[in-house]
Amino acid sequence: MVHCPVSLRANISIVLPSNQTDKMSSLSMFTISLHGLLSSIGIIENLLILGVVGFHVRRSVISVWILNLAASDLLATSSLPFFTLYMARGSTWTLGSTFCRIHSSIFFLNMFVSGFLLAAISMDRCLVVLRPVWAQNHRNVQLVGRICGVIWALAVVFTIPFYIFRDTIHQPNGKIQCYYNFARVLPADPFDLGHLCKQRKEALAFMKLFLSFLIPLLIIILSYAAVNTSLARRGHRRPFRFVRLVVAVVVSFVLCWAPYHFFIIMEVMAPSGHPAQRFAGKILPIAASISFLNSVLNPILYVFSCPDLCKKIRHSLGAVMESVLAEDLGEFGRRRSTAQSSISTTEIVLKQRNSITTFCLKGEDEEKNESLANPAEN
Repeated sequence: MVHCPVSLRANISIVLPSNQTDKMSSLSMFTISLHGLLSSIGIIENLLILGVVGFHVRRSVISVWILNLAASDLLATSSLPFFTLYMARGSTWTLGSTFCRIHSSIFFLNMFVSGFLLAAISMDRCLVVLRPVWAQNHRNVQLVGRICGVIWALAVVFTIPFYIFRDTIHQPNGKIQCYYNFARVLPADPFDLGHLCKQRKEALAFMKLFLSFLIPLLIIILSYAAVNTSLARRGHRRPFRFVRLVVAVVVSFVLCWAPYHFFIIMEVMAPSGHPAQRFAGKILPIAASISFLNSVLNPILYVFSCPDLCKKIRHSLGAVMESVLAEDLGEFGRRRSTAQSSISTTEIVLKQRNSITTFCLKGEDEEKNESLANPAEN
């Protein structure tokens, strides 16, 4: 298999003394446990949102946005256990190259979909405030559904390069890493492999930075700034819930995704073998884990901040528990009635048998008495 001249992650794996290895193993156990906890919380949250919003909430523009965001976050949190397995096995990938590409593509797909959806939701709220008449006439579920379809299609297109250049790389220390292999799909014309790998590496890093982070973040900030300016010009008071939600959305988006993009750019721009490159390579798995946290926070920010939806979730959970308890009680009642009916039936049959036996015995006694009374007839 052809690889780039300089291994992108060759300098990450180093031999540690025994005491440092013990410390790293303790840290790894904590990280693995944290991954498992985040994965469980994220899956439960997004499944709950999909179930409640999808089946118990009237279809609206907001519900369509929330459903698509929850679907993307559920996809990301569902893939997190495999990353946890990768860490639990000593940072070595054992699930094959094909699933390596699929797993990594899910991460990048969620990265693009989340950024595009957050930007679209911000623009939607901006249009509702700035152009209320246009929003009332043109803003509907069908339009938002088509926009979400375009967002998913664009995210899939932008994810294709990451699927192509993802591969399993065997390290000299025996570990297998699921990482980039920019030497795949080589051109037919003569080329410099080192220069080609460097170009592809930088292109994908800056594409992620601009398309999934900087541009959506700029749209989010400008949209909410326009909303704030419009409300201030009209003399309307900004509700505290709105301000809190805006600050939470921007802060969580920046805190979750900024470390990942920062260290990706550091690894790309630093010279090969430079301490900055080695440091970025070590921190990147942790930064990727932090970016997964955004899929756990989004349901809290966009859904649980709505009191009406929280009531629907509580009522839905209550209805589910009531139905389960009703089914259990009904099943218990049916079993009890069946047992009682079977007991009563058994008693009736036994009574009938006893009566028949008694009748037969009485008949035999009468026949014996008659034979003794009339011996001549015998």
